[in-house]
Amino acid sequence: MSVKKEISDSNKKNLIIVESPTKAKTISRFLEKNFLIESCQGHVRDLPKGKMGINPEKKFEAQYVIPTKKRKIVNKLKKLSTQVKKIYFATDEDREGEAIAWHLSQVLQPENSKHQSTNQQTNNKPISNFYRITFGEITEEAVKRALLNPREIDKNLVNAQQARRILDRLVGYHLSPLLWKKVVKGLSAGRVQSPAVRLIMEREEEIKKFKPEEYWSIEIKLEKEKNSFWAKLTKKDDQTLEKPGIKNKEQVEKIIKELKDAEYQVSKINEKQLTKHPLPPFTTSTLQQEANKKLGFTVKQTMMFAQQLYEGIALNKKSITGLITYMRTDSLHLADKFLNESQLFIENEYGKKYYQKRFYKTKIKNAQEAHEAIRPTDCRYAPKEIAKYLNKNQFKLYDLIWRRALASQMSSEIIDSISVDIKAKQYLFRANGSSINFDGWIKIYPEKQNECYLPKLKVDQILKLKQLKPEQHFTEPPPRYNEASLVKTLEEYGIGRPSTYAPIISTIQNRNYVQKQQKAFYPTEIGVLVNNLLVKHFPVIVDYQFTAEMENKLDEVAAGKDDHLKMLINFYQPFIKNLKMKEQEINKTFTDEQTDKRCPKCNEPLVIKMGRFGKFLACTGFPKCKYTQSLNQNNSNNETINVPCPKCNGEIVKKRTRKGKFFYGCSNWPKCDFALWDEPLNEKCPRCNSLMVRKGKNIICSNKMCK
Repeated sequence: MSVKKEISDSNKKNLIIVESPTKAKTISRFLEKNFLIESCQGHVRDLPKGKMGINPEKKFEAQYVIPTKKRKIVNKLKKLSTQVKKIYFATDEDREGEAIAWHLSQVLQPENSKHQSTNQQTNNKPISNFYRITFGEITEEAVKRALLNPREIDKNLVNAQQARRILDRLVGYHLSPLLWKKVVKGLSAGRVQSPAVRLIMEREEEIKKFKPEEYWSIEIKLEKEKNSFWAKLTKKDDQTLEKPGIKNKEQVEKIIKELKDAEYQVSKINEKQLTKHPLPPFTTSTLQQEANKKLGFTVKQTMMFAQQLYEGIALNKKSITGLITYMRTDSLHLADKFLNESQLFIENEYGKKYYQKRFYKTKIKNAQEAHEAIRPTDCRYAPKEIAKYLNKNQFKLYDLIWRRALASQMSSEIIDSISVDIKAKQYLFRANGSSINFDGWIKIYPEKQNECYLPKLKVDQILKLKQLKPEQHFTEPPPRYNEASLVKTLEEYGIGRPSTYAPIISTIQNRNYVQKQQKAFYPTEIGVLVNNLLVKHFPVIVDYQFTAEMENKLDEVAAGKDDHLKMLINFYQPFIKNLKMKEQEINKTFTDEQTDKRCPKCNEPLVIKMGRFGKFLACTGFPKCKYTQSLNQNNSNNETINVPCPKCNGEIVKKRTRKGKFFYGCSNWPKCDFALWDEPLNEKCPRCNSLMVRKGKNIICSNKMCK
């Protein structure tokens, strides 16, 4: 190499490619001017739209294309790649990030070194100036440490991501056309979301079949020197009452009669200390569950706000940093750096008695223990100190993450517990009391708990009866799934992984297989039809154990312990054989139903058809006449709510958008365009006479100008 060439190379900059512009902006704050940081804005290549793009006959060769909207970005990166000395792929540290890095390496490598095949296998030789770097947090220390320890692209991780993508494409592109023929056009089936829909369907069946049973409980109010407390009946003749309780009113009346003249004597007092250990730091699943329960965030919102916190927040004009570690993880591991920092922080803020070093190990099989749990990148960034730099939702989520991570390294809570048994004839009542002896970790991560104090009592002491309280109850069915409980169940079954919970929940709603009402999931009419067909004819696709086993096999591929092509062959051959057989066997699940109604536009007969959003009336004169009318069943469109339209003489009805989201509009549309997102009430605002609406738990005016 000439001296002139060496000087020219030394003046070249290095290129770092990340996914998002925000991430690029954050990293640019940490590095010298000899680095260019660019965003590829996610995947730069994908399987083609409109066709499968997979050739099972040629080792599942994948045909990758650059989407139109990504061509400008790719061309820019190609141009820059010829002007720089080194190229670092700094995409996320999971399989998806590894695949993005590999796709970038394929489109940016010099033309004369490109592999001839578009096969998904990553046997391409690494290009000399391509480097892969990863970091679990976007801080100056983490980024610079990563640059000192670059590696090659992990072929096993890429193969695992490619295998997942191909599996999903094979299932979707083969099963969806069958659903169009046998159910209705526009439907689709998925390898992971179909078992999620099945969970919701089966829970709904449990609820429908459930028969409530009556039972009773008896409590007594006792008094000692004007100090009263409650005790509950637990035993009769030294036998514990069968759950759920006393079976009928006749038995209760008999017991009450016997207790009215009884003597109430303390028979036993048991005092002990209970130790309650802190909860582990968050994983993706537990963060989604807790944010849903405590903050009311959907899974999608949680991941969006977490992404913002991870990618970087401007703390002032000069400083911008990531506030939390990578938010797609199933590991409970915490870095030594955080363990040391949290010790100093806890001891300085709360005292040495509040600190206890702890290590956590996940129970999830095949969890990525090399990754970290979700934690703050610097525990000195206490929520109250940086609240002014965050919006309301960012603050709520950061506060939750910060408190949970710090609490995981704190002393246990100590509770003084006391139970008192009170004898009355052949009956035994029990009263429980508790008080916090030492708050420990709940000092910064408070949980709902009721302290209950009992007066000082002695064995054989006689107490005065103040009240006998029988109460009727009925057993309740299992609750419908909400976002938190669905994520928890998916994780327990091994269905999906941290990066897939949010897409699963979005997909099953967007496809209108389930709807969310008061935060609970209800199956739709079309969802029931699709689920029943899949359960009957393609049980493997919706089988929980099979789906979990596929995830485990993908984990094996990622760890280099299994061959992805072998896995694909073992799935595809029996799947396609069964599909061809079922195409002949399955009859159409819904045929048009004749009605005695006539089309108001052309007077042709109307028939009941099935669509993506359930049953609807349609004109038989189609395509000349395109009249349709939704039917008010199974939460379909145009559900009457008995509120008159304030703009005309029409009536407000509950409708649904094409994506399945509910809104409220006038029945005279399109002549009247009145519409609201919030549920209108049949009452007027006392200030401006506009309709009042229900927004969450509040009732407010629909006029935004009215305060």
